[in-house]
Amino acid sequence: MLFGRYINKYYLRYAIFFIIGVAALVVVDILQLKVPEYLGQIVDFLNEADEIGSLSKEVTEEILHIIIATLVIAGGMMLGRMLWRFTIFHAAFKIEANLREQMFLKAERLSQRYYHENKVGTVMAWFTNDIDNISEFFGWGTIMLVDAAFMSVFVIVKMVQLDWVLSCIAFIPIILIVVWGVFVERIMAQRWDMRQKSFDDLYDFSQETFTGIGVVKAFVKETQQLHAFAKLARKDKNTNVSFARISIVFDILIGIIIALISSIVMGFGGWFVYSFISGNPVVIFGHAVNLNLGGLVTFLGYFDLLIWPMIAMGQMISMYSRSRTSLKRITHFLDEPEEVCNKEGAIVLKDVAGKITFNNFSFTYPGSKNPSLKNISLEINAGETVGIVGKIGCGKTTLVNSLLHLYNIDENAIQIDDNDLMNCNIQSLRKNIAYVPQDNFLFSDKISNNISFADDTMTMDKIVESARFADINKDLSGFKEGYNTVSGERGVTLSGGQKQRISIARAYAKNAPIMILDDSVSAVDVKTEETILHNIREARQGKTTLVVASRVSTVSHLDKIIVLNDGELEAFGSHKELLKTSPTYQKMVYLQELEREVEGGNE
Repeated sequence: MLFGRYINKYYLRYAIFFIIGVAALVVVDILQLKVPEYLGQIVDFLNEADEIGSLSKEVTEEILHIIIATLVIAGGMMLGRMLWRFTIFHAAFKIEANLREQMFLKAERLSQRYYHENKVGTVMAWFTNDIDNISEFFGWGTIMLVDAAFMSVFVIVKMVQLDWVLSCIAFIPIILIVVWGVFVERIMAQRWDMRQKSFDDLYDFSQETFTGIGVVKAFVKETQQLHAFAKLARKDKNTNVSFARISIVFDILIGIIIALISSIVMGFGGWFVYSFISGNPVVIFGHAVNLNLGGLVTFLGYFDLLIWPMIAMGQMISMYSRSRTSLKRITHFLDEPEEVCNKEGAIVLKDVAGKITFNNFSFTYPGSKNPSLKNISLEINAGETVGIVGKIGCGKTTLVNSLLHLYNIDENAIQIDDNDLMNCNIQSLRKNIAYVPQDNFLFSDKISNNISFADDTMTMDKIVESARFADINKDLSGFKEGYNTVSGERGVTLSGGQKQRISIARAYAKNAPIMILDDSVSAVDVKTEETILHNIREARQGKTTLVVASRVSTVSHLDKIIVLNDGELEAFGSHKELLKTSPTYQKMVYLQELEREVEGGNE
């Protein structure tokens, strides 16, 4: 059986299904044992009839009874097989679903750092290929294990009872299968691990290429990507072939052993029967082998039943190697420490006003030596609309993302309404923040569902109101299917400006006390930008709004502006104050005015 701390609980949870399924399997195995007996009896009856030249009425009735009994057994076997298929496979599929859900919940709790270090393709391989291997073992593996254990024992007992000498001749080569299986299992586990890793690489490359297919086409790199894919595919093929070779060699050797045993049994069995019929039974170790023709047929029938458990034993070893390797990979994933999590007694935020305080806040991304933010100290009052500007890479996005507790930070470095962010319940914190990310991610769903993402019960009036806030209502009304238009994967069917505005509408619809717009109006024209900023001032009065921008015009009319320079706070104040105190802001204003003059001259 397959054991691990993340799957052991499922044996108990679905014990009733496994018990019923195993019981049905055992009953079917017992019923199968009657078939060789009946065949042997029929052969004896026919052989006896051949000697006297006819079938007596009593013998005919006996044969008829045997045929009816065989049909009854066949019906019982059919029902038993239906029962174990339903129960065991039902449990296997349930375990697969539970384990995948457990992994999905784990994936949601892992920090951003984990996904920076592990590619999406690799994680997806764990969710698909590896879980399938485990599910297969719980299904077919259980069946093979029960048959290999019970059927083989039942058959061996019957064979020994029939003739222990012929049984010993048949059993000796079977030991070779067990020894060979133990040896091969370790090699197959190593090769399967190599196979899975090469599959991960292939999955990673495919996912990355399809995601960036537009860039590949724009730079005419289809051939280059094809060659790179072919190289990974050859590596994956070679590892698969290497694994398949061992598996096939193992299966072939088992087949050869079974064929040899069958030949030996038939040869010795024929000799024993001939000697017994001739009146000179073979004597081995003082034991006279009294085996007639019906007994040999029965013995061969038992041996035929023993072939499946032997084959199952070989397949189970291969399957166990795969599932154990997959379980190790999944266990490693589930064992990953959750860096960002709620502390014991975390504060559940209620009635958030929106006051934000940075106390000497510094931040360095995991794995980086250079800090992205250094000694940021400022206070944003509840209800203020604050802009954040600075050169590219100065830490604007890092500053606003830190409010979402995506990474752990120093205690009391950031406070929400005078509550230490690190002591706040993460779910309640994020529920009180509406976020418009820089990449404007949209789901492949109806636009109305994208806007109402924060609340499934949102009315259509609220959705339209949010669209008007983001100045996207006219665009959506012009679509053939309006708000029911499917945006496509990552909003591929929409323009950059439309994606930005739908993201803004989604954030506004959340109606959170704190809203973050991370460079969210960079793809719209000046007139649309002014409309959105006007709507922010009107509709979000009394609520805190942070606007990250690359243009001074975006933030010049806001209550306050944060100016960052190389990760440090250069200045914090109103537009007029910054024109006097901030060199970086002064330069940005000058360059923007110069740009307007150049554009005016060109016109």
